[in-house]
Amino acid sequence: MRYLFIKPKGQTLVWFGSNVAKDWQIKKRRPIRRKNIAPLLKDLESVLNIDLNVDGAFLEMAEYGSWQLVLVDRVPLAIELENPEGKREVFLTLRGFMDYPSENRYVDVDHGAIPFLMNGADCMVAGIHEADENITEGDLVWVRDQTHKRPLAIGWAKMDGTSLVQQLKGKGLKNIHWVGDELWEMEL
Repeated sequence: MRYLFIKPKGQTLVWFGSNVAKDWQIKKRRPIRRKNIAPLLKDLESVLNIDLNVDGAFLEMAEYGSWQLVLVDRVPLAIELENPEGKREVFLTLRGFMDYPSENRYVDVDHGAIPFLMNGADCMVAGIHEADENITEGDLVWVRDQTHKRPLAIGWAKMDGTSLVQQLKGKGLKNIHWVGDELWEMEL
């Protein structure tokens, strides 16, 4: 989704964003067969190098704002959303990463960054201690605690994986989903 904001002096600022919004609601929730979302699941498995075993599970699709949710046994497992270039991407939610941890597209942060991430702040590079070297700018990545490896947030990478670790100042990730947001708190 693309938003356009007008600055006071007539300048325009284009911002690409699809953060979890408080006014988003689940709409058009419907059961779906595995064969109908098999390509989506295959994309997810190939990007994160995981094995999603959802055979026999109750699968649903729903609209959540501009995102498409994949619900597995009434738990939001994956999201399908647009990247800033307008291309559709699929990624696990934080609850999905709790069930299917991955060693692809991860960023490890220290304990000092956790309170800020849980309030929805973007991830600064000063708090990043390790990252997947294969991350490129614009990738959707997941943030985890460096000690316990638990998922904390999902966001768009603003630089590549090696720069995320080496840089000392600036934003590293644009946060779109975090522990404690509306999607995390959702009970279905």
